[in-house]
Amino acid sequence: MREFGHWTPRYIYDRLNQIVYQRRHPNAPWLRQEMSKILENWLTPCDRGFEWGSGRSTVWLAERVGSLVSVEHNPDWYRRINASLKSKGLKNVDYHLCADEHDYPRLATKYPPESFDFSLVDGLARDECALAAISLVKPGGIVILDDCNRYLPNRSRSPYSRRPENGPETKLWAVYLDRVKGWRNIWTSDGVTDTCLWVKPSSV
Repeated sequence: MREFGHWTPRYIYDRLNQIVYQRRHPNAPWLRQEMSKILENWLTPCDRGFEWGSGRSTVWLAERVGSLVSVEHNPDWYRRINASLKSKGLKNVDYHLCADEHDYPRLATKYPPESFDFSLVDGLARDECALAAISLVKPGGIVILDDCNRYLPNRSRSPYSRRPENGPETKLWAVYLDRVKGWRNIWTSDGVTDTCLWVKPSSV
């Protein structure tokens, strides 16, 4: 059964703003508006990225970076995004279908450490994928986590956010937070859900 306790006037206002933005920007990734703007300015045509969980972000990223590895678990969604990539003539995406939740994060092991400029975590087994992303990105690279408010302690007003007193959702998330302690962090929220990123220090 769906819960509606978060449907406050403030949430309804935030949700309507999100809907308006998405309708005005139908090709924008399903990330927070502020994060999309940050990435628009951050990413370069020479960058190489790794994405767990495909969607509008896959096409959006492929149009802006040199190459992208993307992993998807849903066969129907895989076919849909694959068709979008082909219709736009985008050939710089190494697209994988992986329905096994255990193998999903392990695809990262096929690639050398520190061989990507960024990694977007938005799919299955996010805690495992986020940990894998730490090794994947180069010093100065970024790890982006969508729906971060659901997994990490925060004071966001978005629904289903984990409060500081509750701690991380899993033990692996606790490990992740310890690994990125001291990294520059940018947390964005639209009051509906949150997206954040970490910048890997050059000394790591």
